[in-house]
Amino acid sequence: MMLETVTVGDYLISELQKIGITEIFGLPGDYNFNLIDSVEKNPDVRWIGCTNELNAGYAADGYARVKGYGAVLTTFGVGELSAINAVAGSFAEGVPVIMIVGAPETKFIRDCVLKHHNFMEPDYFAFESAYSNVVQSTAFLDYDDPKAEIDRVLDIFIKKKKPVYIAVPADVCLFKINSDSKIKEPQSNEVNLQESVEFAYGLIKRAQHPILLADALIERNLAVESFEKFVKNSGIPVSSLVMGKGIADESSDSFIGTYLGHYMNKEVYETVNSSDCIISAGTIFSDFNTFGFDFGFNPCDFIQILGTHVIIQNQVFEEVYMKDFLETLSDRLEYRTFSIVKSKPELGEIVIEEENPLNFEYILPRFEKFIKSDDLIFVDTGVLAFASAMLTMPRGAVLYNQFLWASIGWATPAVFGASIAVKKKDRRVVLLTGEGSHQLTVQSLSSMIYHRLKPVIIVLNNKGYTIERALSNTPEDNFNDIAEWDYTKLPEVFKGSVWTAKASTNREFDEVLKLVEKESERQMCYIEIFTDKMDLPLLMRKYIEYEKSH
Repeated sequence: MMLETVTVGDYLISELQKIGITEIFGLPGDYNFNLIDSVEKNPDVRWIGCTNELNAGYAADGYARVKGYGAVLTTFGVGELSAINAVAGSFAEGVPVIMIVGAPETKFIRDCVLKHHNFMEPDYFAFESAYSNVVQSTAFLDYDDPKAEIDRVLDIFIKKKKPVYIAVPADVCLFKINSDSKIKEPQSNEVNLQESVEFAYGLIKRAQHPILLADALIERNLAVESFEKFVKNSGIPVSSLVMGKGIADESSDSFIGTYLGHYMNKEVYETVNSSDCIISAGTIFSDFNTFGFDFGFNPCDFIQILGTHVIIQNQVFEEVYMKDFLETLSDRLEYRTFSIVKSKPELGEIVIEEENPLNFEYILPRFEKFIKSDDLIFVDTGVLAFASAMLTMPRGAVLYNQFLWASIGWATPAVFGASIAVKKKDRRVVLLTGEGSHQLTVQSLSSMIYHRLKPVIIVLNNKGYTIERALSNTPEDNFNDIAEWDYTKLPEVFKGSVWTAKASTNREFDEVLKLVEKESERQMCYIEIFTDKMDLPLLMRKYIEYEKSH
């Protein structure tokens, strides 16, 4: 039987659709027109135009965090380099985003013709080379079996759950290939899977005080349901790191609190560091995520469950996928009852006094009350990232931050991508951003308005880069000042019908959030709140005091 033939572009887009990518973010350019035609021809995939390539990359990142995989499509050279910081952030944090580049025709590449978007001494592979440092694999397609190259890169994309890169010359995009799909779910090595499960089972069975540490890579590896099954079947107490807040159900009896080093949640710190068996699922042991590597255990001397392999007491079991390991170990374990000491940060009472200037002592407990089940909370790098670590999340609500790559400006376009991902679902998307971060990527607000999305956006105006002031020995230096904007006028500039408000006191913030509860059901809500430029959440004050004294 003859296989159907399709163009290279049509095949690539169809394969992405099979793994759940139904929207592709990007900007048009003359080298990628044929690729965009393939997107628009596919009835199950939408083209989502963005304001710039960096924002497109961040949007694809936010989309992938919520939906599993994301895609960004740009033109050669100028377009792809504009997006590289976003893709590097996805690579750093294990977010699966595919970078697709429309390149010049092969005859120009072969003859080294000086086409636009290139250097004066043409180098058509320089940008692929740059990307090779921030993706898991690259391919620059030509007429020599482009289908095999697409299949190879997508197989790595699905197995490793990290960014990949494919450049498609405009003429190769139209080349006909067979449509035989090679998409398949990765399968663990059965011998390694069983050996690792038996090893882990023995350690857990003998342990008197096991603890489960949950983090962001559980969600990145599409293993949330398997993780929940493991928690339910084992009864083992659970803590989470900040990058994975909300992945573990914080309302459950087994959840003891978020790990915040010795700074807060002391009971959690003591429970984790006195455990005789730490089971680490999808953890990222970075400086911010561990609050300065503040733990008393050796991360190499325990059960570490990662996306593609498991490490148990320094023994590596390759080709053991997180989902398979959690499922198999869950079936092996018997439920046990453990003594659980719960802890949560003391956020204080919600006390409303009309004249009290707004500060974090009030913002945090009031915002915690505002969060509802299944909310998706995106927090940009800065004081708000530290503040949000102190929150307790209701069931189903997830907190997203970029605590490792920490590129300010990420969260605004990431919320655009996440809102696209959940547009047909009844999930509220909330953005917390400082005005300094917001200024970097605020054009994405116009994209949200254009697509009639309804996120709740809260912009903290604290007169510049407060986190930099706090870290600096000279906080009054003017390099931490930024231009003043009238933020609630921005939706009008972008021709949007958006509900806007400002709050500078406790009472105003309380009243605004009450109104947002109703308004957010029918339209975007955009709120500007004001605090003193040196107002810091308690966790950050403690962290900075300790860092400066050591």
